[in-house]
Amino acid sequence: MLRLFRWLARCPLWFLHALGGALGWITYAASPAYRRRFKQNAAQAGISRQDARPAIAEAGRLVMELPFLWLRPADEPIRPRLNWEGEALLVEALKQRKGIVLLTPHMGSFEVTAQACAQSFAAEYGPITVLYRPARKPLLRAVMDGSRARPGVATAPATLAGVRQMIRALRRGQAVGLLPDQVPPDGMGVWVPFFAKPAYTMTLAARLVQQTGAVPLLIWGERLRHGAGYTVRVSALGEALPTGENSQAESAAVINRAMERLIRQRPQQYLWGYHRYKQPRANASVD
Repeated sequence: MLRLFRWLARCPLWFLHALGGALGWITYAASPAYRRRFKQNAAQAGISRQDARPAIAEAGRLVMELPFLWLRPADEPIRPRLNWEGEALLVEALKQRKGIVLLTPHMGSFEVTAQACAQSFAAEYGPITVLYRPARKPLLRAVMDGSRARPGVATAPATLAGVRQMIRALRRGQAVGLLPDQVPPDGMGVWVPFFAKPAYTMTLAARLVQQTGAVPLLIWGERLRHGAGYTVRVSALGEALPTGENSQAESAAVINRAMERLIRQRPQQYLWGYHRYKQPRANASVD
């Protein structure tokens, strides 16, 4: 697999996205369960079939661009083009040195956002620390572990040690990133609405903000057409996170609403096939 990944990493982005578009449709056609979940999730969000349809190919492009993002030379910038929208929000928050919690839904290229932050800001403001869940397959885990830890990007596993690592980074005034619409282990979340349906939602994102005084921001990487590159979009959370001992559910609901607003802006790039409404797994890896 590593040899294949290295070969793909040398291919142009437009070629990888073309292959990925085909892969997305093959997966959609071959898996009735995936197809059913895709349609149900989009319908639950009130997204028309016309608007959701492009997301089928985008899911495959997400997979096929990984070798390009993970295995290119460490000193090579993201190519062919990296644009920013809302960059001033991020710069202002970095200057405050209070720490930043960057929240990204399963939308667009969420791998590119951390690399874009590292490429643009790590030299002056320090690395970005991203939370990740190690792959279950040893071969894929070896590829991920060796490629995600790029210059300016620190990785934190989804364990208690990883959470402590993120808190230390925030207290140094650095940025951390995570996907708040990822279903957490049992005991690490609360049931709150996501597109008007109860979804088990992590409390970690809000707790990082509340415990450290960090600035919460939304960020996602839009995948441009025909392999033209990416636009990284930064915006404010939109609502203040509540405080108090019993605010976990309210805080998670605030973050879910923020994710919904982002997704509605570009439903064509959301992973509607993601199993967002599943039951959490029993064995928690973060206490």
